[in-house]
Amino acid sequence: MSRPTTRSKNKRHKPDNNEGFSSEILRKIHLTGEITEDDIHQLYMIWKPVCQGCRINTKDNPNCFCGLVPPSGGTRKSGLWQKMSDIVLSLGPDPCKDLRVSNESPAGLTNLGATCYANSILQCLYMNTAFRRGVFSIELDLLKKQPVLHQLARLFAQLHSSKMAVIDSAPFIKTLELDNGVQQDSHEFLTLLLSLLERSLRHSKISKARTIVQDLFRGSVSNVTRCSMCGRDSEASSKMEDFYELELNIKDMKNLNESLDDYLSVEELKGDNQYFCESCGERVNATRCIKLRTLPYVLNFQLKRYVFLPKTTTKKKITSLFSFPRELDMGRRLSEPSLLELIYDLSAVLIHKGNAVNSGHYVAHIKDEHTGQWWEFDDEHVSMLGDHPFGEGSSSSTAKPVWNEPLVQSSCTGEKDSTVNGNLINTGDVQMFSSADAYMLMYKRRTIQKVDNMQLTGCGSSNMETPEKLVYESNNYCPPFHLLEEIKELNESYDDTCQQYKLKKEKEVENITERRQEVRSVLSEVPVHPLEESYFWISTDWLRQWADSITPPVLDNTSIQCLHGGVPVSKVGAMKRLSTNAWNKLLLKYNGGPALSNKDNCINCLLDGAHSMVSADNYRDRRASMKELAEAALAGRSFDGPLYYVSRAWLLQWLRRKNVDSPCEADAGPTASIRCPHGLLMPEQAAGAKRLLVPESLWLFFYESANAVKPDDLLGCSTFPVDSEVCARCSAELSQVACLEDSLRAAKLKQRQNHEKLVLGKNIALSPGCRYYLLPSSWLTKWRTYITASGKNVSASVEPESLDNILDSLKCEKHSHLLERPLSLTYKRGIVVQRVSNTDGLTIITEDDWKFFCEEWNCTEEKGISAKIEFPNCVSNKLPGSCKDVPVLDEHLSISLDEANDEAESSLPIIKTIPEVVKENQILHKGSRVIDGESATLADMNIFSGDVLWVTDSEVHENRDIADELSEGKMVVEQTEAGFRGTLLTSNITTQLLIQEK
Repeated sequence: MSRPTTRSKNKRHKPDNNEGFSSEILRKIHLTGEITEDDIHQLYMIWKPVCQGCRINTKDNPNCFCGLVPPSGGTRKSGLWQKMSDIVLSLGPDPCKDLRVSNESPAGLTNLGATCYANSILQCLYMNTAFRRGVFSIELDLLKKQPVLHQLARLFAQLHSSKMAVIDSAPFIKTLELDNGVQQDSHEFLTLLLSLLERSLRHSKISKARTIVQDLFRGSVSNVTRCSMCGRDSEASSKMEDFYELELNIKDMKNLNESLDDYLSVEELKGDNQYFCESCGERVNATRCIKLRTLPYVLNFQLKRYVFLPKTTTKKKITSLFSFPRELDMGRRLSEPSLLELIYDLSAVLIHKGNAVNSGHYVAHIKDEHTGQWWEFDDEHVSMLGDHPFGEGSSSSTAKPVWNEPLVQSSCTGEKDSTVNGNLINTGDVQMFSSADAYMLMYKRRTIQKVDNMQLTGCGSSNMETPEKLVYESNNYCPPFHLLEEIKELNESYDDTCQQYKLKKEKEVENITERRQEVRSVLSEVPVHPLEESYFWISTDWLRQWADSITPPVLDNTSIQCLHGGVPVSKVGAMKRLSTNAWNKLLLKYNGGPALSNKDNCINCLLDGAHSMVSADNYRDRRASMKELAEAALAGRSFDGPLYYVSRAWLLQWLRRKNVDSPCEADAGPTASIRCPHGLLMPEQAAGAKRLLVPESLWLFFYESANAVKPDDLLGCSTFPVDSEVCARCSAELSQVACLEDSLRAAKLKQRQNHEKLVLGKNIALSPGCRYYLLPSSWLTKWRTYITASGKNVSASVEPESLDNILDSLKCEKHSHLLERPLSLTYKRGIVVQRVSNTDGLTIITEDDWKFFCEEWNCTEEKGISAKIEFPNCVSNKLPGSCKDVPVLDEHLSISLDEANDEAESSLPIIKTIPEVVKENQILHKGSRVIDGESATLADMNIFSGDVLWVTDSEVHENRDIADELSEGKMVVEQTEAGFRGTLLTSNITTQLLIQEK
């Protein structure tokens, strides 16, 4: 790789011979006051030839028009000469690209930020033709009363009949009051949505539409607890509970059959988890299992990919491969035998991409019921996968190719009543798929068998009618008329938008082509060759805009016009020389002006410029001689004659300035910083009052320059001869401030000595039985910064707040209890220390430190918050050290360390405070029953996996620490996940706790 050229980088442009020649002409004009035609040609650089083939447009040649347009076939990043495709792109997105490929191709849904979880579920529901027909069959009156049903039907109608490839899901999401920016769980969304739809459809007058959710998605299970002694089932075993999906464990499971075996397995209740049998009247061993009572038409499996880690109190995603079949026989998994052949076909796979629990991305792979082809729904993007759920020849890390596996029949409980009663069992091979990201599986029942020409209902299915009869006997597949009319209007509006865009694009391309031809045509006529030919001046900035803009502005020459109405020679680098023909064309089309011809060269500005140049030369020469004196003064050289004071800082910055042609703002105020408010010389000890003595000639130059810039600023240029007296009042004030600073410095030093360990932030070894005190960690941090500040940090350090106020804010006004907790303790190798924090909690200090603080900060000693260290198992008598002997010495560590570790470390030390921390209690409920009894087991309470528990506040301040809740204004409390709370999905549901893992 070649080295980049940097030879001309950061180098100052060297003047050419023409600049020196122009300076000679201006000096001649200044001396004689006469201007010839040849002088005009030289100064305005009219004599320069017309430029040909330059890479850029040069400023020092008014006859150069190179670089205004790119070479033939060239383009630029913006403006008139950018690529035509980029110009078309600036018109906005082409709506024609959103046209659906065909009626058979499904449409996508817009992702509003983090709504992929909802989009994937909505696509699964829409692709279910039975459910879609049910939604389309809802009567108009109910749709008007139920906004959710109306928006769902409208969304389905758009997915069905719209010409657009992407449908906006915002109206439906907004109706549910979901937060677009928060990622949610798709399984939870499906469960709550189906529940909401079921409630909303209760008022439908169409019977099949009223129960469409139950007919398609609802099954039932029962939790059976059986006594091992008497063999009787509990009362709760006969109760059936409905479900929309079965939640299966996949940890340490390889495939769906193993997960179903685990879900239906028998659990033994013994030991501490024995069951209280009402018949036996005592606690006995028992068994518990889940039995499938009825199965829905659409059977959903939610795979528990997230497991709770007790050590970190976080959740982790299981990313191991999990296999599932193309077809699934559920007949033998029912609790009672069924005469039906319950074969389910895989219809959809919901996939969660990513390893994080609360983030990632959801996509859905769904099979078209009519064609049998699989499609991937990734928000706006929909693509065909073929016959394979993960695409033909899939080789991704999350999906494995198809393989065949023998169809294995498995019992749900292993009991005798799970045998097949004459049903035909398919013993052939079954195609299996595997994925590391599959989160939900959806299966649809394939066929229904009939016996003796009677339709079978009852055990084994919640509704055994065929899918075609779930809504209407007729083929009611299309959306209702009112929705079709709305979609028709939307399609017509879409067609009109596409047509308007096409016309706009054609017009823009035609306009660009014409503009490019115009620019090249005019630029070919701009050169002025003979010196005697008339010409016009034009602003280079406007010429660039005109040559590079799609829509040029009005012709504007005001930037190159002087106050006298002519063309000043100082603007020669900002203007170009045009032929009369080219100027007339531009003026005729773009109007504006003013017209500045070769007769408008300003003579007055030329004379002023000559005078300014000569004055600048004189100023530079004089300043150069003064600079030598200033450098000598800064070096401490002595001068003869009268001397004057100037600010040292001001003189330094005056010397740093280069290439100065005249006095400027920085020349003002040479003595402003050494003049006190009383008009006298400031004491040199004051901040910024350092000064130097300069000779009279240099002072007069400074004074003259300052008055030239600010003639009215007499205070900033006060004269201080060498014998000027220092202000006595300012000297006295500075002495007083110095005394106060010395006193404060001594007080801080004393505090550092009194609190040597506390200042360094070191841990202190704590001993049981000793009295300690508590202070906020944040106050100690501010105090430590305040007393250790030095140098420039002294002024920035802020004195901490009064200790009395701090202690009052830590106590509840109503109960006088603490609102904050002490930091936790650690106990290792026989030593108790407190954890360290600079911001949170209360820090333990010794009794001596507290007494010193009371003296130093005028605090009442009785207001202190005292604390003691206690061990539950009386291990304190084996700990080294005492109240008076706080530091732990090396010899203490040899005192029966093994014994201390075995007995003491098993019981963590606690901090007893006076006053105590505020506490509170809560009550746990299941339904209308209060859950109480500390010795009761989950089986006694009839609490099973998936049960819903909720809590209420008892308003009794005992047993549970709520310091965080009461002091949320002072402490940052980690917020729990809000989930769908506050949305329409949970509008009529009490705050609940699901005792289950995802």
